Amino acid sequence: MHIEPWKIISTVRPRKFLRVDTCKLPNGRLTEKILLEFGTWATIIALTPQQQVILIRQYRHGVGRVIWEIPGGVIEENEDPIAGARRELLEETGYTARAMIETGCFSPNPDNHTNQIHTFLALDVEKVSAQNLDANEQIDVFPTPLDEVLRMSHAGELPHIMQVSALLLALSHLGRIR
Repeated sequence: MHIEPWKIISTVRPRKFLRVDTCKLPNGRLTEKILLEFGTWATIIALTPQQQVILIRQYRHGVGRVIWEIPGGVIEENEDPIAGARRELLEETGYTARAMIETGCFSPNPDNHTNQIHTFLALDVEKVSAQNLDANEQIDVFPTPLDEVLRMSHAGELPHIMQVSALLLALSHLGRIR
């Protein structure tokens, strides 16, 4: 079977970050797709020399609760992804890294997101400053043993699948899994 892209008939942008496309499928049928047009993201597995991962806790409105996460955020327009990851790590946690290794670049959800997410492994991180949070951020920082983070991941205590993916890629890079 030959799969063809859909033809966009019209586009409406009712709000910032939201796009609605009316598309014509190869079979002639019309369909409407809602797309989220976010900027590029970075997420970081930050590892101390003592093999602790820097975890954060913050409120996430989509799930309506405070959750465990790893640091990350939006890469600014025209910002190098590694520079953006370093900036986000420092702003959210006050930590910096000796080395920052990109472990992957993916689509958060190819069906309805137009952006990319870069995943990083930050090595030999150390606390060098206080947090520098955005006005809408409240973040607590918790250095957590890597083995405990693995347990948390298996138990579903890290609910953000893109961050669990970043953890798996970091573990692969570290030779902990194949």
